[in-house]
Amino acid sequence: MVILTGLCRALLDPVKLLTATIFALTLAACSKTPVPPTREGAPDNAVRLSLPQVEALPGIKDEQSQPTWAASPDGMSARFGHPGEQPLVSVACRAGVFEVTRHAYAPVGAQALFALVGSEGIMRLPVDATAIPGQRGYLWQGTLAADDPRVKVLGGAYTGTLPGAGKITVSAGAPMREVIAQCRRSAPTAAPEPVAPSSAVD
Repeated sequence: MVILTGLCRALLDPVKLLTATIFALTLAACSKTPVPPTREGAPDNAVRLSLPQVEALPGIKDEQSQPTWAASPDGMSARFGHPGEQPLVSVACRAGVFEVTRHAYAPVGAQALFALVGSEGIMRLPVDATAIPGQRGYLWQGTLAADDPRVKVLGGAYTGTLPGAGKITVSAGAPMREVIAQCRRSAPTAAPEPVAPSSAVD
């Protein structure tokens, strides 16, 4: 009887009734889970998924990995870079000539000097914008004879600088040294100078 009397008094008091209504609506709003904003253009039934913290996003380089040298199966070329990514530098041996490629985009018709400063010396290699099979656009590439004494720079650690392509730090590696050794062994030897026949003696 006392409860009914109190309820009737509350219903008859407009201020108390309004206060009770606002309090009830506030509790209902707080109990609902906020709806995440929908990106414009996304489907209505889109579901937001969370990736594991240890899984790297596709196309993002693992900051913990270090670039290294890797040789081809025939040992006649090597590439320096992060595993599974485009190399920073590659060197290939073609008939006793080294093809040094800096894998950075070059303007069509451009020429520059690829400056290498390292533990085995200094070299400024002329490079041109070159179309590489299997690559889009043009990359920087230069050539060097296998018997050129400056080749030893490629076998050690060095810092390479190229205008428009920035600076890279390349570590020494056994695969690159092996390519140098094999290329020098396979280089064609120069033909001996022809000897003039001796004059006939009467």
